[in-house]
Amino acid sequence: MTIINKIIDGKMYARKLLEEIYPLSKGFLDNFNRKPSLTVIQVGDNPASRIYVKNKILTAKKNGIESKEILLASDVSEDELIHHISILNKNENVDGILVQLPLPKHISEKKIINIIDSSKDVDGFHPINLGKLFMGDSKFIPCTPLGCLYILKHEIGDIKGKNAVIVGRSNIVGKPMASLLLSSDCSVTITHSRTKNIQEHTRKADILIVAVGIPEMIDEKFIKPGAIVIDVGINRLETKTRDNISNKGVLVGDVKFEKVLKIAKKITPVPGGVGPMTIACLMHNTIKAAYINKKIDFVNVLEGIL
Repeated sequence: MTIINKIIDGKMYARKLLEEIYPLSKGFLDNFNRKPSLTVIQVGDNPASRIYVKNKILTAKKNGIESKEILLASDVSEDELIHHISILNKNENVDGILVQLPLPKHISEKKIINIIDSSKDVDGFHPINLGKLFMGDSKFIPCTPLGCLYILKHEIGDIKGKNAVIVGRSNIVGKPMASLLLSSDCSVTITHSRTKNIQEHTRKADILIVAVGIPEMIDEKFIKPGAIVIDVGINRLETKTRDNISNKGVLVGDVKFEKVLKIAKKITPVPGGVGPMTIACLMHNTIKAAYINKKIDFVNVLEGIL
């Protein structure tokens, strides 16, 4: 296999999923005389968050989803943010609500996630939705783990019995990813930055999911030859120009890509790997929310994935 064939094209898979869900978006418009609706709230002007929100809004508009953005100042009070969410919760024409993370330190992310109506929680972080996922009765699955599973099922096909190792234990990626892989009959190990002898675990992985938030932590010494490596990390590194001027334009994952590429069977790049799939899965969840909130059966295009 050539090096280029080892690189997983997340953009291609995202296009494929969006093509599958677009008829459902159009069907909703035809039946209810409005588009599925997503509202994104961003607090502050974090540059990375701005890019993420912009991409979500643009993708929504291209795929028949009405998208709105509420931009609040970084010093907005927790109560005011909750007030905005409460209004959206009561608005029957708002199907999906997403609060862009991270939030400023003076605002409790846990409290804010809990305030969002679970039937509009298209991020899938509400305790009810996470609980349903862990019980095997998922409603809204967090977008990044869902995107990772979509990629794995298309790259490998049957993943039953595979040894899957996750590096990272967050509620956003690590824990829900473990639940999805267990439901797919993988043998799952969760590791993290404080795991002792972590390489002993990762070198046994047929599937390695890395979402630890440490730039290029995973190199070739962590990898079993022939493994499928999914790099969820996205980190901006500061570099110096010839004039010794700082430049924060270098984007890397949690995996040392060039080193691991030589050993792995397949690997997702950063950017262009998991990121596009995360946004595509958000569109899927938004359309699903629109149908659910109208009490109409949703034809799940991911039925064969889950």
